[in-house]
Amino acid sequence: MPQFINAKETLVTDAIDGLLLTSGGALTRLDGYPHIKVVCRTDWDKSKVALISGGGSGHEPAHAGFVGKGMLTAAVCGEVFASPSVDAVLAGILAVTGEAGCLLIVKNYTGDRLNFGLAAERARAFGLKVSMVIVDDDIALPDLPQPRGVAGTLFVHKIVGAMAEGGADLDAITAAAENAIGAMASIGTSLDTCTVPGSTKEDRIAPGMAELGLGIHGEAGVEQVALKDAKHAMHMVLEKLTPMIGDGPHVALLNNLGSTTPLEMSVLAQELATAESAASIKFIIGPAPMMTSLDMHGFSVSVLPVTPDNQAHLEMPVDLPAWPGMVALGATDPRPLPDGLSPIKPIPSAHPRTHALLDHCCDLLIAAEADLNALDAKSGDGDTGSTLATAGRAMKDALDRLPLADPTQLFRAVGDELSQTMGGSSGVILAIFFGAAGDACASGHPVPQALLAGLKRISEVGGAAKGDRTMIDALEPALTALPQGMGAAAAAARAGADATARMGKAKAGRASYVPEENLIGHNDPGAEAVARLFEGLSET
Repeated sequence: MPQFINAKETLVTDAIDGLLLTSGGALTRLDGYPHIKVVCRTDWDKSKVALISGGGSGHEPAHAGFVGKGMLTAAVCGEVFASPSVDAVLAGILAVTGEAGCLLIVKNYTGDRLNFGLAAERARAFGLKVSMVIVDDDIALPDLPQPRGVAGTLFVHKIVGAMAEGGADLDAITAAAENAIGAMASIGTSLDTCTVPGSTKEDRIAPGMAELGLGIHGEAGVEQVALKDAKHAMHMVLEKLTPMIGDGPHVALLNNLGSTTPLEMSVLAQELATAESAASIKFIIGPAPMMTSLDMHGFSVSVLPVTPDNQAHLEMPVDLPAWPGMVALGATDPRPLPDGLSPIKPIPSAHPRTHALLDHCCDLLIAAEADLNALDAKSGDGDTGSTLATAGRAMKDALDRLPLADPTQLFRAVGDELSQTMGGSSGVILAIFFGAAGDACASGHPVPQALLAGLKRISEVGGAAKGDRTMIDALEPALTALPQGMGAAAAAARAGADATARMGKAKAGRASYVPEENLIGHNDPGAEAVARLFEGLSET
């Protein structure tokens, strides 16, 4: 898979240099490239307990992204998913440790335990006070004799970081770290494995499946299950965590494992915050990428009981862009819409024939959703079908509230409804169209002429005309032919829509940014939607 890297061999050092150059002078490194890759604070004076973490790279922003005042003193970076050497860890210890000593925060992987552990022994031989804690918060594999260390490690970074900044001694800091490790739990799930630079991606998780409990290096999880939706994914994770959550208040760390979009993460946050099984979770850190696994499309949840002490430590602000901070979970009451924004609600009136007509129009648009999305993907962002189908579903729900027996008020009401429920520019354009048609009806024009008046208005406002490769290429000939009957209108709409496939340049809409080769041979999706609508109506 193509990636924005220079070479596999320099990937980590290039990334560290990029972090340093954009740190505003807050970070530096030891001069030991390429074998010793240690990121340090520039403001450290060794008068306080030093905090050192690290491990293989590929988990960014962990660990170097959390080096700074109130969190880590230094991070020792290995190659991607590979533990740093004993010499690298020792260099980090010697560089930042003074009389107050240092704490090594190590995730429970064999390489990290051995290399950090031996470096600690050698540092002690130099007369330094060095403690080490092992984070083993992953509960995915309950029978594993050595549980893995995952995103819960960040709880430790933040708690002991605040303590060290406040001047706590090494014994108190070590005890707090051990208490947090003993009380926390983490588990994650993903839709895909990660892509290790220079290696072939493992095709282990089938489309439509999710793997529960996989590791942050792409290790296999406990089971694969069919993915239903975000609610189900969060339920699976919380189900595993529930036995670890007591009655008191807890904090959840909602971690993006790499390539889950912010939109998805916000949906997952909503599911976490409203889940009945998570009633004890009163605080949240995230959602954010904190302990990632390269480009893994997944998330993890870590939980920790909140005590007065660790609440203060977790809430202490830090000037680190990668740390999202901890906030209390709580619903907010929506504010009322400003006066004048909500349209005057029309008085509903029944008209079975009009009801059936509009209902059929909506069904036609909903049925065409997938085809129109596929067509729009050729020249736009692939959402024309979804936009129209969403409007169709909303309109079907609103039919009984509309003034169906009064064309003037009906056109205006349809425009108002679309302006509120239909996304993108299409909703605005159609709202103007139907609003203008309603105005024309109020002036005594028959429906066909009123619709042409609406068409004229959207051309004036939107700047598009026939020949610009938009829905107008089908709508204008259809409305012009409408007095001759629905069959004539449908034929005109189809001819107009098909003509757009021969237009190599769009003069309006997103397609105007698309090269000719992407347009030729494909109908404009808006024009195609109009053609399908009139064809469906002509058949009935």
